[in-house]
Amino acid sequence: MIDYAAAEGVARITLNRPEKRNALSGRMVALLRETLQRAAGDATVRLVLVRAAGKDFCAGLDLGEVLQTEDSGGAETSARNLADLYLGMRRHPKPIVAEVQGRALGGGAGLATACDLILATESAQFGYPEVNLGFIPAIVTTMLRRAVGERVAFELVVGAEPIGAEQARSVGLINRVYPDSEFESSVDRYVVSLAKKSATAMSMSKSLLYQMDQMSFEAGLEAGVEANTRARQSEDFKRGVERFLRKS
Repeated sequence: MIDYAAAEGVARITLNRPEKRNALSGRMVALLRETLQRAAGDATVRLVLVRAAGKDFCAGLDLGEVLQTEDSGGAETSARNLADLYLGMRRHPKPIVAEVQGRALGGGAGLATACDLILATESAQFGYPEVNLGFIPAIVTTMLRRAVGERVAFELVVGAEPIGAEQARSVGLINRVYPDSEFESSVDRYVVSLAKKSATAMSMSKSLLYQMDQMSFEAGLEAGVEANTRARQSEDFKRGVERFLRKS
């Protein structure tokens, strides 16, 4: 269900359930959390890439399992496990990049949105169709609103219509769009290049950025002062300055 491989500073986590369009079962959510923790503890890993086998990134939650969960009274547990996955991704010490091809719908769009960066093919589609089923994309809403703003998020959630990659990029939902024929090679170049940057600086930048969600302007500046001071004391910064001075 979940494959893991690490090379060149990149941990590649692959959803491998293509016969179900990589629909998220409870087992897959648990395995994702485990593999993300594995990547967090691997000193050779500087960046995590979440990708999928088959034509689609992820069609959302496994609806058959969802109905069984409802019957057994485990709805809150299922929802809590998904929320814990997203929270773990937010708090993960390393950047997490989503590689999206085909459709990312419902919980699949949520999984992509929970990543720090999203790279997509031109033909990719993103959507939150839960309202069409009498349901809501409740857990991902907090991240979606931060990514695209209130009005765009409202239309995506209530309209429940999928949008293409270029539109998703234009509203701020995703970062980059690549031609389908060049997608894998383009993503590989991007993540390998990013993984060459300072692991300390990337980790501190991610932590500071997300801490500011609940801060006032003044508190944000103070957090920046503290992070600036710690960054100056890191070995990565000292080596980076030495390299710069040697070149100049």
